Amino acid sequence: MDREMIEVKNLVYEYIRRDEDGNVESINRAIDNVSFHIKKGDFVAILGANGSGKSTLAKHINAILYPTEGSVWVNGLNTLEDKNLWNIRQTAGMVFKNPDNQIIATVVEEDVGFGPENLGVPTEEIWERVEKSLKAVGMLEYRSQSPNKLSGGQKQRVAIAGIMAMMPQCIVLDEPTAMLDPNGRKEVISTVRELNRKENVTVLLITHHMDEVIYADKVIVMEHGQVVMQGTPREIFSRVEEIKQYRLDVPQVTELAYELNKAGLDLPPGILTIEELVESLSKQLKNVK
Repeated sequence: MDREMIEVKNLVYEYIRRDEDGNVESINRAIDNVSFHIKKGDFVAILGANGSGKSTLAKHINAILYPTEGSVWVNGLNTLEDKNLWNIRQTAGMVFKNPDNQIIATVVEEDVGFGPENLGVPTEEIWERVEKSLKAVGMLEYRSQSPNKLSGGQKQRVAIAGIMAMMPQCIVLDEPTAMLDPNGRKEVISTVRELNRKENVTVLLITHHMDEVIYADKVIVMEHGQVVMQGTPREIFSRVEEIKQYRLDVPQVTELAYELNKAGLDLPPGILTIEELVESLSKQLKNVK
């Protein structure tokens, strides 16, 4: 049996505020007894409104934060053990909200090569990895450009290439499209899907854009630091009223199908794409005839 890539067991995380004398002023429980697992090669999306705990959770998988209680295991390594830190960070690469915070070099290919160089990869292999990673994210033709001249979506793809060049088995993306326009968002999500499909990279995508998760294998919904829903995108988005209780929407096409259903059309629950909606509507029209 495949080992789990990520295993979160009864995870609790508390932000503790102290006064000048070091006395505890307040305790905010950001993650409250969360458990789930992600298999190798899975594409899992975590949804939640602001303040639901999803970004705090992401930081545990790269061992930026450590559990207050419970445990997080990455490819069989416990994040609480200091000796595992280096391996965990090589196994699980992080892509953050703002690509400008991750891009440091003045030339695209040098930026992508920075990570493997730090890992002590031989020069010849670094350039092979740079080329492969830029190709994988569709940015090879920009290799000798300055990142400053790129669009937000292109910068984020370069940031993903930089992580890919370190050959992680898992990528954690913490709201990677939050600062992008719709085109940039599309570019980044299709890049991530390709890496998942072709390179079998495990993907954990944290987002509040519903349309980004319709191709995920599994969706986890968080609210007030707890997991409140888990299932496939279709299972989750079939429960429109429930998901709205958690201050979230459903994809526009799902919403439209839901409203048409309420108006008397007999459409299947959890329609995720325009193609599915068109197909269901055309069946309806045939039945009417």
